[in-house]
Amino acid sequence: MPAPCPTPTVPPRRWWWTNRARLGCVAAVPLLGLVEPRLGGVVLIVALVLLWWGSPWPKAGRIAASVAAMGLLGAVVPDPPKETARDTVADAKAADAKAADTKAADTKRSRGAVPGATATPAATRPPAADYRGQSLDVAYGRARKAGFLVTSHDASEKDKFVRGRSLWTVCFQEPGRTGTRPALDFGVVPKGAPCPKEDGRPIPWPTMPELVWKTWRTARAEVVALGVPTYRVEARKAYRNDTLPEEGEYDDWRVCAHDPAEGEKVTGDIRATLYLSSRDNGCPEPDRGTGTTADLPDRDGDRDPDYRDPFPDDRDRDTRFPNGIPRLGDSGGAGGSSGSSGGSHGGGWSVCRHTRWC
Repeated sequence: MPAPCPTPTVPPRRWWWTNRARLGCVAAVPLLGLVEPRLGGVVLIVALVLLWWGSPWPKAGRIAASVAAMGLLGAVVPDPPKETARDTVADAKAADAKAADTKAADTKRSRGAVPGATATPAATRPPAADYRGQSLDVAYGRARKAGFLVTSHDASEKDKFVRGRSLWTVCFQEPGRTGTRPALDFGVVPKGAPCPKEDGRPIPWPTMPELVWKTWRTARAEVVALGVPTYRVEARKAYRNDTLPEEGEYDDWRVCAHDPAEGEKVTGDIRATLYLSSRDNGCPEPDRGTGTTADLPDRDGDRDPDYRDPFPDDRDRDTRFPNGIPRLGDSGGAGGSSGSSGGSHGGGWSVCRHTRWC
Protein backbone atom coordinates (compact mmCIF):
# COMPACT_ATOMS: atom_id res chain seq x y z
CA MET A 1 0.00 0.00 0.00
CA PRO A 2 1.59 3.30 -1.01
CA ALA A 3 2.41 5.70 1.80
CA PRO A 4 0.06 8.69 2.05
CA CYS A 5 1.37 11.95 0.73
CA PRO A 6 2.60 14.22 3.51
CA THR A 7 0.43 17.22 4.23
CA PRO A 8 2.24 20.38 3.18
CA THR A 9 3.03 22.66 6.10
CA VAL A 10 2.00 26.28 5.84
CA PRO A 11 4.67 28.61 7.19
CA PRO A 12 3.40 30.83 10.01
CA ARG A 13 2.48 34.35 9.08
CA ARG A 14 4.81 36.97 10.40
CA TRP A 15 3.23 39.48 12.77
CA TRP A 16 3.89 42.47 10.54
CA TRP A 17 1.77 40.99 7.74
CA THR A 18 -1.31 40.68 9.97
CA ASN A 19 -4.36 42.91 9.80
CA ARG A 20 -3.62 44.18 13.32
CA ALA A 21 -0.21 45.44 12.20
CA ARG A 22 -1.71 47.16 9.16
CA LEU A 23 -4.45 48.88 11.15
CA GLY A 24 -1.97 49.79 13.89
CA CYS A 25 0.34 51.52 11.40
CA VAL A 26 -2.56 53.50 9.92
CA ALA A 27 -3.67 54.61 13.41
CA ALA A 28 -0.09 55.57 14.37
CA VAL A 29 0.31 57.95 11.42
CA PRO A 30 -1.62 60.95 12.94
CA LEU A 31 -0.41 60.25 16.49
CA LEU A 32 3.28 60.36 15.55
CA GLY A 33 2.61 63.17 13.08
CA LEU A 34 1.52 65.37 15.99
CA VAL A 35 4.85 64.79 17.72
CA GLU A 36 7.03 65.15 14.62
CA PRO A 37 5.70 65.55 11.03
CA ARG A 38 8.72 63.76 9.53
CA LEU A 39 8.19 60.79 11.82
CA GLY A 40 4.55 60.65 10.76
CA GLY A 41 5.67 60.59 7.12
CA VAL A 42 7.96 57.62 7.76
CA VAL A 43 5.14 55.69 9.44
CA LEU A 44 2.84 56.57 6.51
CA ILE A 45 5.30 54.96 4.08
CA VAL A 46 5.46 51.81 6.26
CA ALA A 47 1.65 51.67 6.39
CA LEU A 48 1.38 51.96 2.59
CA VAL A 49 3.89 49.14 2.11
CA LEU A 50 1.94 46.85 4.46
CA LEU A 51 -1.36 47.75 2.77
CA TRP A 52 -0.20 47.08 -0.80
CA TRP A 53 2.50 44.40 -0.59
CA GLY A 54 1.05 40.92 -0.09
CA SER A 55 -2.16 42.22 1.49
CA PRO A 56 -5.28 40.02 1.13
CA TRP A 57 -7.51 43.09 1.32
CA PRO A 58 -9.61 43.99 -1.76
CA LYS A 59 -8.36 46.84 -3.89
CA ALA A 60 -11.13 49.17 -2.77
CA GLY A 61 -10.26 48.57 0.89
CA ARG A 62 -6.57 49.25 0.30
CA ILE A 63 -7.35 52.49 -1.53
CA ALA A 64 -9.68 53.65 1.24
CA ALA A 65 -7.14 52.86 3.97
CA SER A 66 -4.34 54.63 2.05
CA VAL A 67 -6.44 57.76 1.50
CA ALA A 68 -7.49 57.75 5.18
CA ALA A 69 -3.86 57.50 6.38
CA MET A 70 -2.71 60.34 4.12
CA GLY A 71 -5.70 62.46 5.10
CA LEU A 72 -5.07 61.97 8.82
CA LEU A 73 -1.43 62.97 8.44
CA GLY A 74 -2.38 66.05 6.43
CA ALA A 75 -4.86 67.07 9.14
CA VAL A 76 -2.21 67.22 11.90
CA VAL A 77 0.73 68.63 9.92
CA PRO A 78 0.81 72.46 9.90
CA ASP A 79 0.44 74.22 6.56
CA PRO A 80 3.77 75.30 4.98
CA PRO A 81 4.27 79.02 4.46
CA LYS A 82 3.30 80.23 1.00
CA GLU A 83 6.24 82.60 0.82
CA THR A 84 9.67 82.85 2.38
CA ALA A 85 9.18 83.51 6.09
CA ARG A 86 10.44 86.67 7.69
CA ASP A 87 10.28 85.66 11.32
CA THR A 88 13.07 87.75 12.77
CA VAL A 89 12.52 90.97 14.67
CA ALA A 90 14.71 92.85 12.18
CA ASP A 91 12.53 91.82 9.23
CA ALA A 92 9.37 92.85 11.06
CA LYS A 93 10.86 96.24 11.92
CA ALA A 94 12.05 96.72 8.34
CA ALA A 95 8.55 96.01 7.06
CA ASP A 96 7.07 98.51 9.53
CA ALA A 97 9.63 101.18 8.54
CA LYS A 98 8.89 100.66 4.85
CA ALA A 99 5.15 100.96 5.52
CA ALA A 100 5.72 104.18 7.49
CA ASP A 101 7.81 105.70 4.66
CA THR A 102 5.11 104.78 2.17
CA LYS A 103 2.47 106.40 4.33
CA ALA A 104 4.54 109.58 4.71
CA ALA A 105 5.10 109.84 0.95
CA ASP A 106 1.42 109.35 0.28
CA THR A 107 0.59 112.06 2.81
CA LYS A 108 2.88 114.52 1.04
CA ARG A 109 1.36 113.75 -2.32
CA SER A 110 -2.15 114.18 -0.93
CA ARG A 111 -1.21 117.64 0.41
CA GLY A 112 -0.34 119.07 -2.98
CA ALA A 113 2.86 117.62 -4.28
CA VAL A 114 0.82 115.63 -6.79
CA PRO A 115 -2.66 117.18 -7.22
CA GLY A 116 -5.48 114.70 -7.30
CA ALA A 117 -3.34 111.79 -5.97
CA THR A 118 -4.75 109.54 -3.22
CA ALA A 119 -2.76 107.98 -0.42
CA THR A 120 -1.99 104.25 -0.56
CA PRO A 121 -3.19 102.47 2.62
CA ALA A 122 -0.26 101.26 4.76
CA ALA A 123 0.17 97.58 5.47
CA THR A 124 -1.62 96.82 8.72
CA ARG A 125 -1.29 93.91 11.12
CA PRO A 126 -4.24 92.55 13.13
CA PRO A 127 -3.73 92.85 16.88
CA ALA A 128 -2.62 89.60 18.51
CA ALA A 129 -3.98 88.34 21.80
CA ASP A 130 -1.61 87.78 24.71
CA TYR A 131 -0.73 84.07 24.69
CA ARG A 132 2.05 84.26 27.30
CA GLY A 133 1.74 81.72 30.10
CA GLN A 134 -0.34 79.34 27.99
CA SER A 135 0.68 75.88 26.87
CA LEU A 136 2.22 75.99 23.40
CA ASP A 137 -0.33 73.58 21.93
CA VAL A 138 -3.21 75.78 23.18
CA ALA A 139 -1.58 79.04 22.05
CA TYR A 140 -0.65 77.50 18.69
CA GLY A 141 -4.24 76.46 17.97
CA ARG A 142 -5.74 79.79 19.03
CA ALA A 143 -3.24 81.86 17.05
CA ARG A 144 -3.77 79.74 13.92
CA LYS A 145 -7.52 80.16 14.32
CA ALA A 146 -7.00 83.94 14.55
CA GLY A 147 -5.25 83.89 11.15
CA PHE A 148 -1.58 83.94 12.18
CA LEU A 149 1.27 81.85 10.77
CA VAL A 150 2.85 80.44 13.95
CA THR A 151 6.48 79.53 14.60
CA SER A 152 8.24 78.75 17.91
CA HIS A 153 11.73 78.52 19.37
CA ASP A 154 13.41 77.70 22.69
CA ALA A 155 13.56 80.91 24.70
CA SER A 156 16.52 79.76 26.83
CA GLU A 157 20.21 80.01 25.95
CA LYS A 158 20.27 76.30 25.02
CA ASP A 159 18.06 76.86 21.93
CA LYS A 160 16.76 73.28 21.93
CA PHE A 161 14.56 71.90 19.18
CA VAL A 162 10.91 72.35 20.16
CA ARG A 163 9.35 68.89 19.99
CA GLY A 164 5.89 68.08 21.36
CA ARG A 165 3.94 71.32 21.75
CA SER A 166 2.13 70.11 24.88
CA LEU A 167 5.48 69.98 26.75
CA TRP A 168 6.26 73.71 26.38
CA THR A 169 4.92 77.01 27.77
CA VAL A 170 4.86 80.37 25.99
CA CYS A 171 7.03 83.07 27.58
CA PHE A 172 7.46 85.55 24.72
CA GLN A 173 5.64 86.38 21.51
CA GLU A 174 6.88 88.50 18.63
CA PRO A 175 4.58 89.61 15.78
CA GLY A 176 5.84 89.62 12.22
CA ARG A 177 4.69 89.16 8.67
CA THR A 178 5.18 86.50 6.03
CA GLY A 179 4.38 88.18 2.75
CA THR A 180 0.80 89.35 3.14
CA ARG A 181 0.06 86.99 6.04
CA PRO A 182 0.55 88.04 9.72
CA ALA A 183 2.85 85.83 11.76
CA LEU A 184 3.63 85.16 15.42
CA ASP A 185 6.87 83.74 16.79
CA PHE A 186 6.59 82.18 20.26
CA GLY A 187 9.56 81.95 22.64
CA VAL A 188 8.89 78.91 24.84
CA VAL A 189 10.40 77.04 27.79
CA PRO A 190 9.80 73.47 29.07
CA LYS A 191 6.57 73.15 31.04
CA GLY A 192 7.13 73.94 34.71
CA ALA A 193 10.23 76.09 34.08
CA PRO A 194 10.25 79.81 34.93
CA CYS A 195 10.58 82.30 32.09
CA PRO A 196 13.98 83.97 31.54
CA LYS A 197 14.23 87.73 31.93
CA GLU A 198 14.82 88.13 28.20
CA ASP A 199 14.44 85.90 25.17
CA GLY A 200 17.60 83.80 24.80
CA ARG A 201 18.76 84.20 28.41
CA PRO A 202 19.27 81.29 30.89
CA ILE A 203 16.25 79.93 32.75
CA PRO A 204 16.31 81.32 36.32
CA TRP A 205 15.84 78.04 38.18
CA PRO A 206 15.47 78.47 41.96
CA THR A 207 18.27 77.21 44.19
CA MET A 208 18.03 74.88 47.18
CA PRO A 209 18.05 76.73 50.53
CA GLU A 210 19.82 75.57 53.67
CA LEU A 211 17.54 73.04 55.40
CA VAL A 212 19.84 71.46 58.01
CA TRP A 213 18.23 71.09 61.44
CA LYS A 214 14.82 72.17 60.22
CA THR A 215 11.94 69.81 60.89
CA TRP A 216 10.75 67.49 58.14
CA ARG A 217 7.42 69.33 58.00
CA THR A 218 9.07 72.75 57.51
CA ALA A 219 11.78 71.57 55.13
CA ARG A 220 9.39 69.68 52.88
CA ALA A 221 7.11 72.74 52.65
CA GLU A 222 10.07 74.89 51.54
CA VAL A 223 11.08 72.39 48.86
CA VAL A 224 7.52 72.10 47.55
CA ALA A 225 7.32 75.91 47.40
CA LEU A 226 10.22 75.82 44.92
CA GLY A 227 8.06 73.84 42.49
CA VAL A 228 9.05 70.27 43.39
CA PRO A 229 5.98 67.98 43.57
CA THR A 230 5.28 66.46 46.98
CA TYR A 231 5.76 62.91 45.70
CA ARG A 232 9.32 63.82 44.66
CA VAL A 233 10.38 64.81 48.19
CA GLU A 234 11.68 61.71 49.97
CA ALA A 235 12.57 61.11 53.63
CA ARG A 236 15.46 58.82 54.58
CA LYS A 237 17.23 57.96 57.82
CA ALA A 238 20.43 59.82 58.63
CA TYR A 239 21.92 56.90 60.61
CA ARG A 240 22.48 53.52 59.01
CA ASN A 241 21.16 51.49 61.97
CA ASP A 242 18.18 53.77 62.65
CA THR A 243 14.59 53.26 61.47
CA LEU A 244 12.09 55.87 60.34
CA PRO A 245 8.72 55.71 62.11
CA GLU A 246 5.48 55.46 60.17
CA GLU A 247 4.67 58.41 57.90
CA GLY A 248 3.37 61.33 59.92
CA GLU A 249 5.29 60.28 63.05
CA TYR A 250 8.57 61.86 61.98
CA ASP A 251 7.18 65.33 61.20
CA ASP A 252 9.30 66.79 64.02
CA TRP A 253 12.47 64.90 63.09
CA ARG A 254 15.35 67.10 61.99
CA VAL A 255 17.11 67.34 58.63
CA CYS A 256 20.79 66.38 58.85
CA ALA A 257 21.61 66.63 55.13
CA HIS A 258 19.78 67.03 51.85
CA ASP A 259 20.27 66.34 48.18
CA PRO A 260 20.42 68.67 46.22
CA ALA A 261 22.70 70.56 48.57
CA GLU A 262 22.40 74.22 49.42
CA GLY A 263 22.81 76.47 46.37
CA GLU A 264 22.21 73.80 43.72
CA LYS A 265 19.60 74.43 41.02
CA VAL A 266 16.14 72.95 41.55
CA THR A 267 15.10 71.97 38.01
CA GLY A 268 11.68 70.70 36.97
CA ASP A 269 12.55 66.98 36.99
CA ILE A 270 14.58 66.90 40.21
CA ARG A 271 13.97 64.63 43.22
CA ALA A 272 14.82 65.95 46.69
CA THR A 273 16.04 63.62 49.44
CA LEU A 274 16.08 64.73 53.10
CA TYR A 275 18.08 62.68 55.63
CA LEU A 276 16.36 62.78 59.03
CA SER A 277 17.25 62.04 62.61
CA SER A 278 15.41 62.25 65.92
CA ARG A 279 16.09 65.52 67.72
CA ASP A 280 17.43 63.64 70.75
CA ASN A 281 20.03 61.79 68.64
CA GLY A 282 21.40 64.79 66.76
CA CYS A 283 23.12 64.52 63.40
CA PRO A 284 26.23 62.60 62.34
CA GLU A 285 29.48 64.50 62.19
CA PRO A 286 30.18 65.84 58.70
CA ASP A 287 33.18 63.56 58.15
CA ARG A 288 31.22 60.42 59.12
CA GLY A 289 28.80 60.54 56.19
CA THR A 290 25.03 60.36 56.28
CA GLY A 291 22.72 57.40 55.79
CA THR A 292 25.44 54.97 54.67
CA THR A 293 28.29 54.82 57.21
CA ALA A 294 27.21 56.65 60.35
CA ASP A 295 25.77 54.54 63.22
CA LEU A 296 24.05 55.37 66.47
CA PRO A 297 25.49 53.86 69.68
CA ASP A 298 24.84 50.10 69.85
CA ARG A 299 26.44 48.52 72.92
CA ASP A 300 25.33 44.95 72.28
CA GLY A 301 26.15 44.98 68.56
CA ASP A 302 22.74 43.79 67.36
CA ARG A 303 22.47 46.73 64.89
CA ASP A 304 19.57 48.09 66.94
CA PRO A 305 20.38 51.59 68.34
CA ASP A 306 20.36 51.85 72.11
CA TYR A 307 17.57 54.44 72.20
CA ARG A 308 15.22 51.89 70.59
CA ASP A 309 16.62 48.70 72.13
CA PRO A 310 14.66 47.65 75.27
CA PHE A 311 17.74 45.72 76.45
CA PRO A 312 20.81 47.59 75.09
CA ASP A 313 23.23 45.22 76.88
CA ASP A 314 21.63 41.99 75.64
CA ARG A 315 22.32 41.01 72.05
CA ASP A 316 19.65 38.27 72.25
CA ARG A 317 16.85 40.84 72.51
CA ASP A 318 16.20 43.86 70.31
CA THR A 319 13.30 46.05 69.15
CA ARG A 320 11.74 43.35 66.98
CA PHE A 321 12.18 40.55 69.53
CA PRO A 322 12.00 42.06 73.05
CA ASN A 323 11.37 38.57 74.53
CA GLY A 324 14.33 36.98 72.84
CA ILE A 325 15.35 36.17 69.27
CA PRO A 326 13.65 32.91 68.15
CA ARG A 327 15.99 29.96 67.65
CA LEU A 328 15.68 26.82 65.59
CA GLY A 329 14.37 23.95 67.69
CA ASP A 330 12.56 26.23 70.15
CA SER A 331 8.76 26.42 70.18
CA GLY A 332 7.73 30.06 70.26
CA GLY A 333 11.16 31.51 70.97
CA ALA A 334 13.19 31.87 74.13
CA GLY A 335 12.07 34.05 76.99
CA GLY A 336 14.78 36.59 77.67
CA SER A 337 18.46 35.93 78.07
CA SER A 338 17.94 32.93 80.30
CA GLY A 339 15.43 31.46 77.89
CA SER A 340 17.83 31.82 74.99
CA SER A 341 20.70 30.26 76.86
CA GLY A 342 18.42 27.45 77.99
CA GLY A 343 17.45 26.83 74.40
CA SER A 344 21.11 26.71 73.46
CA HIS A 345 22.02 24.09 76.09
CA GLY A 346 18.85 22.09 75.44
CA GLY A 347 18.34 19.65 72.64
CA GLY A 348 17.57 22.36 70.01
CA TRP A 349 20.17 23.54 67.54
CA SER A 350 20.81 27.31 67.53
CA VAL A 351 21.64 29.11 64.32
CA CYS A 352 23.25 31.85 66.38
CA ARG A 353 25.50 29.65 68.51
CA HIS A 354 29.16 30.63 68.35
CA THR A 355 28.41 33.63 66.11
CA ARG A 356 28.60 37.36 66.69
CA TRP A 357 25.08 38.02 65.44
CA CYS A 358 23.22 36.81 68.52
